[in-house]
This record gives sequence, C-alpha cells and structure tokens, in this order.
Amino acid sequence: MEPTGVDLVNNLWIFIAAVLVIFMQAGFMLVEAGLTRGKNVANICMKNMMDFCLGAIAFFAVGYAFMYGSGGIIGTEMFFLSGVDLAVFPGDGGLLPGVDFFFQLAFAAAAATIVSGAVAERTKFVGYMLYSLAITAFIYPVFGHWTWGGGWLAEMGFHDFAGSTIVHSTGGWAALAGAMLIGPRIGKYGPDGKPRAIPGHSIPFAIVGVVVLLIGWYGFNPGSELAFDGAVPGIAITTTLSAAAGGLVAMIITWILGGKPDVAMTGNGVLAGLVGITAGCAWVDPWAAIVIGSIAGALVYFSVLFFDRIKIDDPVGAVSVHGVCGAFGSLAVGLFASEGLIGSSDYGLLLGGGAGLLMDQIVGIVVNFLWVFGLAFALFFALKSMNMLRVSEEEELEGLDIAEHGVPGYGEAALA
Repeated sequence: MEPTGVDLVNNLWIFIAAVLVIFMQAGFMLVEAGLTRGKNVANICMKNMMDFCLGAIAFFAVGYAFMYGSGGIIGTEMFFLSGVDLAVFPGDGGLLPGVDFFFQLAFAAAAATIVSGAVAERTKFVGYMLYSLAITAFIYPVFGHWTWGGGWLAEMGFHDFAGSTIVHSTGGWAALAGAMLIGPRIGKYGPDGKPRAIPGHSIPFAIVGVVVLLIGWYGFNPGSELAFDGAVPGIAITTTLSAAAGGLVAMIITWILGGKPDVAMTGNGVLAGLVGITAGCAWVDPWAAIVIGSIAGALVYFSVLFFDRIKIDDPVGAVSVHGVCGAFGSLAVGLFASEGLIGSSDYGLLLGGGAGLLMDQIVGIVVNFLWVFGLAFALFFALKSMNMLRVSEEEELEGLDIAEHGVPGYGEAALA
C-alpha cells in the first residue's frame, strides 16, 4: 500500500516524539546526578545508560510481546518481534509497526529509569541491572497489557492517556520498594532519628535536567495521541499549564514554610505537575490542568516530607514525584475529565459525571500498586538476601564512582 500524506505526517511525528521521550533519559540523568553527591555522578550516568540499553533489548525480546501480543492475562506472541512486518503502512493514517515499537520502547525505558534516583548512592550496580531488566521485560509490560494493550483494566474502563499510572506510578512504586529494602544512606538520620539534609552537588545540573524532561514531555503527552491531529496543540497546552502551576505552587509553599523559595523543590514541583497531568492531558480543559498541577505541586512537597520522616530515604523525591503524583494524576481524570473529551459516557465527578469513572480509576491505581510494589519488593528482597543490593559501608563512603566503576566522575577528584 502506497502511504498517503497523512500516513507520512503521523509516522514522522510519532518518530520524533519517540526521540523526545528517549531524550528524557538525559533529563533523568541530570536531575539525579545534580541532587546527589559528586562522588556518585558516574554511577548515576551508568545506571541511566543501562536502563536504556538493557531496556531496549529486553523490550524487543519479550516486553513488547507481553504488552501487545494477543492472549489472556499477558501477551503470548511477537517475542523478538517475530511475525511483525516493521515496514508495512496500515493505511488510514495508522503507524508503521516499527514506529509504534520504537515509541513504546521509549516509554518502557522511562519507567525503568525512575528508580535510579530513589536508590542512588548505595546500590550495587549488578543488582540494579537485574532490577532494570525485570521491569522492562515483565513488570511494566504486563501492567501495560492490562491497560494500553486492551486487557481487562481497559475493558473495565480505566483511563490513562499517556501514563501517569502506567509509566510513572509503575516506576514510583518500584522505587518505593527499592528504597525501603535498601535502607537510608549513611548519615541521613541522626542519633535522634531526625532526617538530615544531604545536599546534592549541582543545582544547575538538576534544573537543566528538569527543563530537558519538560521538553521530552512534549513527546510523551502529545505523542500519545499517536497521530498529528487537532488534539495535539490542546494536549501541549494542558501539559504546559500543569507544569507551570506545579512549579509555582511548590515554590510558594517552600517560601512560606521555609522562609526562602527552594530551587530543587520548585524543580520537583514542575515535574509533579507534568506527572499529574499525563493521565488526563487530552481529556481536561486548561483551567483543570492548572488545578491539577497546583495540587500536584503541593502534594509533592508534603509527600517528600512524609517519606523523609518515616525513614524512607529517596535522594531525588522519585517516589513522591512519580508514584504519588502519578496516582493522583489518574485519580484526577475521574474528577476533572470533561464531557465529550474522554470519549465515554462517564466523565469527571466534579463536572457532574457521577462517580463511575472515578471508581474505575481507583481500581486501576490500586491494581498498579499491588502488582508493581509486590513484584518489585520480592525482587529487591531476593537481591538483598543474595547480598546483591547494597554496597559495603566503605564503598558507600568512598563513593560508587570509584568503588563500582574504578573511575571518578570528575577528573579533579583523582587529585583530591
């Protein structure tokens, strides 16, 4: 079949969107490196690279089949893309199978890399690689099969346009399991049990990383339309407004409660707004996007404090940004989705649509937590039992750049 102009435009747009999502790996890398200490920066970079490298191979081998193959609870065909003709245009503006795979692969790698920051500065590299392999090969794809793959949660009525729960909460709840089992960094809590600040080594790294992630999100959310049509600009607008509101509210809260506007928390507020709007970016009006981002910006601040106080050490706030705000983002669909936008007779409770959609969203959120946290906890527990999870005290104090990779992240460190 000869491709039409619509075929070519749609496929080019989704290919570019996939590249933008892959570029988010650089954003995650910068945020995590900036919010941790300089003696671990090379380790952060290595883990993020391996999330993509391992994720690409694992998703090609089995992940895509588990997610989009036909079957019951999981897909059962297309391992190693067998039987998939990557270069045949389906017509009617649809995507080449190869372009669709490339786009979905980018999302799988993003889900995996969320965990890196939460377990930073004390995790064995080999243990982290095994985790990364498991989430991209099985944990993420199976939940994706239940939702985007047309499985039972999709049939029930769970809606998540671009992945607040499917991608971000999956990474966030896996991060929670890892942070719980690996324990806090040395020196994070004093003799009285109160948390101590361990400042990151580069705020510019962290904030440039936030901006890189913001740019990548314009592939993440508008790309999830899977076509370049009239909905794309509106999705970009809701994404922008929510991110801006999240950053503003987080800044205001830190200014009021801490006396000064905190730069790192403001950056996390922007990310919280992005995560919060991801589920409903195509289905809410601009005013609702501002409300969602504002709530997410406040939620991330208090969530970070909560986890800190219960001694779950998350150096970058990944559990709060992605797990908590991801769950809120899917919940917000049930509250704010506009009639006629979501393509369903159910719409947001606060707009008069009743509680049906909200209940479906809650079921999806709970199932995601139970599936991801349960499997990730078992995996990290097994790694801990085999002494493959946490480095020794001496290695942690020395820094993982030297202990795990034999090279400092910064050349001048060798002269210190």
